[in-house]
Amino acid sequence: MRKAGRASGKYFLSPVDSRFELHLGAVGCNPPVIPEVQAFGMVTAMEKILKEKLSKVNYQNPENTMRDVVNTLQQFRGLTHSIEPYMFNDGNQKELCKMHGTIPVPYKGQNYNIPVCIWIMDTHPNNAPLCYVKPTADMVLKVSRTIDHSGKIYLPMLHFWDPRSADLLPTLVKSMISAFSTEPPVYARPKDGGAAQTQHQVSQQQSASSGFTPYPSQPYMPVPGAGNPPYPAAKPAYSNIPYPATPYRSSFPTPYPNYNAGSSSAYPPYPTGSSQLPYPAYPSYSGGPPMPPSSNTQSSGADTGTGTITEEHIRASLLSAVEDKMRRSLREQSSRARDELEILRQTESELRTGKNRLDDILARLTKEQEDLDKNISMLKDKEDELSKATERLSDQHVDPDEAVTTTAPLYKQILNSYAEEAALEDAIYYVGEALRRGVIDLDVFLKQVRALSRRQFMLRALMQKCRQKAGLK
Repeated sequence: MRKAGRASGKYFLSPVDSRFELHLGAVGCNPPVIPEVQAFGMVTAMEKILKEKLSKVNYQNPENTMRDVVNTLQQFRGLTHSIEPYMFNDGNQKELCKMHGTIPVPYKGQNYNIPVCIWIMDTHPNNAPLCYVKPTADMVLKVSRTIDHSGKIYLPMLHFWDPRSADLLPTLVKSMISAFSTEPPVYARPKDGGAAQTQHQVSQQQSASSGFTPYPSQPYMPVPGAGNPPYPAAKPAYSNIPYPATPYRSSFPTPYPNYNAGSSSAYPPYPTGSSQLPYPAYPSYSGGPPMPPSSNTQSSGADTGTGTITEEHIRASLLSAVEDKMRRSLREQSSRARDELEILRQTESELRTGKNRLDDILARLTKEQEDLDKNISMLKDKEDELSKATERLSDQHVDPDEAVTTTAPLYKQILNSYAEEAALEDAIYYVGEALRRGVIDLDVFLKQVRALSRRQFMLRALMQKCRQKAGLK
């Protein structure tokens, strides 16, 4: 490490965030200008390694991709990178750079680590990456308008991808955080539903004995399978709202940079106790008298006369509360089931359309195969006939003039006229060659050419009439 000193204080250089930053030892010192630092390449070991990996897997823009990935990893310490094979829907497999880990999502005053996986295309930044939510074993995926049943993420930024924008990957992660803070993509899988139900019943009895509404004074962790909504909705303050899933740790064994699973984590872990849940606390009144036993009917009658809440009132209130809660849960479950059913219907329609298309292609290929088989059989028969004819005529003497026979006298007249006209054309050419070489004089040349041309003209006129008579073009 290089050091230097000044009269007003000391300063030193240290690598921070892939670049060198000047730290001053005394207040009021102006940072000196160091030419060596300005000329330094400022490329960290991680950047060099990542750039080499991207070049090996044939990325079109390894420099830009490396810059985007490093910038994203510096801003979101819960992410790390690796080069792994990705299987596309068409069966092709390609080595791609993957950023995986957790991103901090604010939700009701707390930060929750949502596990994600971002596959960066080898054509980055020209094509948008493929983004997925990767829930752990203690998480349940929530299908919504931004998440499908496979965990794939759909965002406006991915749909309207602009490769000319700056900081594409960090902006994409921020868009995910913004979308997930409104509608979390996962919720916690219940571990002990019986304990939560017992706590819920005890809270109801305490609030009932105090003379207030029978809803619990402190929210408890709901069980998704029991009909509780996985995400918050516009409901009264006493509704039990589940929170997002627990921290994402086990699925990615590679340690995150500057990240510790313990108390030094870059982002706070998920709350584990009920006192840390991000919900408004409700007042608890425990100063009232305890609920009388059911066998004391005289005491119940006396309480009724004095205007206090009796066991019948508590029972009716509990039944009403349970009925309202079940009705809300039923509506939410029905709405969620309808959404999932709509997605399944759409998937079924796409699969049926693809099946019909494949059936058409298969039928067309089958028909073409049958036609090809017929043509192959026909060509084999013709080849056999030609072989037999060749063997039969190989030993016979064939007169060239009789080699070509016509089916009608008119066609034979056309053939003979054409042959004679071609012969006259050759004769005129060789007479010209004889004149050029001095074999004949000009008078003989003109006389012969005039006679040959007259005969050629008559043959051409005869061929034209014969072709018209035969109906030939």
